[in-house]
Amino acid sequence: MTLNDVAELLDADVLSGHDQLGIEVKTGFGADLMSDVLAFAKPGSMLLTGLTNPQVVRTADILDIAAIILVRGKRPAPETIHLAREINMPILSTRFILFESVGRLYAKGVRGCIERVDNNFGRP
Repeated sequence: MTLNDVAELLDADVLSGHDQLGIEVKTGFGADLMSDVLAFAKPGSMLLTGLTNPQVVRTADILDIAAIILVRGKRPAPETIHLAREINMPILSTRFILFESVGRLYAKGVRGCIERVDNNFGRP
């Protein structure tokens, strides 16, 4: 699925990265805690979140995330958009809630970065 397909499926506005809508994505991760994103998201995946601060762009950049999908109609501050444009990070914004957005993507074949976490989070 391309980012253009994602934008159409989620009726999303493209806020940055208009020239990158042909990027293929196969996985996604939804979270509002950047510690969870750092622990579980995978390079090349989409990040679905309600966070709109510059930190979400920096975190996505560190992890080589393909795109940020903002949910619940969230709109980032100008400095967040500016940072995303500087590093070529696509940002889309949909009015759907996180649950609905993930469900629509899953129904079209996008899978999560992880399926489940063991009870002790990898500790013996």
